[in-house]
Amino acid sequence: MYSYKYPRASITVDAIIVQKKTNKILLIRRGRDPYYGKWALPGGFVEQNELLSVACKRELKEETGLSVKNLEQLKVYDKIDRDPRGRTISIAFYDFTDEENQEVKGGDDAEFAEWFPIDALPPLAFDHDLIIKDFLLLMGKSLKN
Repeated sequence: MYSYKYPRASITVDAIIVQKKTNKILLIRRGRDPYYGKWALPGGFVEQNELLSVACKRELKEETGLSVKNLEQLKVYDKIDRDPRGRTISIAFYDFTDEENQEVKGGDDAEFAEWFPIDALPPLAFDHDLIIKDFLLLMGKSLKN
């Protein structure tokens, strides 16, 4: 283990999973501080020996029970104060599912997991509203067919 003179940022991943037919997005309700009880995208800290996409798939599975095969990288979020625990850089990923209302269940540090209409989201933790906004801009629409 190395000891560094300079502080290091933490790295996290966040998953945007959207049902194609219903335009619902998967959220978790946080079971720990910060933002205990607030809704958020599934995600968490990257382990030392993980690729980013592997970490995102792991966190998604741990927090919701949902497995995905492919994730596309959306963007990096590095605002200095985005996480009250300290300097945290997050990489957001996204995927779509054809299955409607897949069963999900909160696990690990997520109390609940639930599908929400993408145009009727509850207040979100961290900067997850910005991440979803950027996702919608990338898609070039509000996901309404």
